[in-house]
Amino acid sequence: MIPIEHYIVLSAALLIIGLMIIIIKRNAIMVLVGVELILNAANINLVAFAKNDPLLTGQMMSLFVIVIAVAESAVALAIIYQVYRHQQVSNIDELDELNG
Repeated sequence: MIPIEHYIVLSAALLIIGLMIIIIKRNAIMVLVGVELILNAANINLVAFAKNDPLLTGQMMSLFVIVIAVAESAVALAIIYQVYRHQQVSNIDELDELNG
C-alpha cells in the first residue's frame, strides 16, 4: 500500500510545474496545459484522501473535476483557434484586442 504522503508530494510537484508553466510560457496552448496540470494535481489529492472515505465522495468529486476540465479545454481551444484564425497570433502578450 502506498502511503498518502507520496500522493501529496506528486500532487505538489504537478501543482508547482503547472504554475511555472503558466508564469513562464506565453503561448496560449502551453498556458492551457499548465491549467490542466493544476486540475490533475487537485484530482490526485481528491482520490488520495478518498481512500479513507467509505462513501467515495472524493472520487465522485474527482469525476466532476475531470468533466469540468474537459469542457474547459474544449471551450478554451475553440477560443484560441478563433483568435489565431483572426489575428495569426498565439502568444498571449501580442494580443491587443479580442475582437479582431
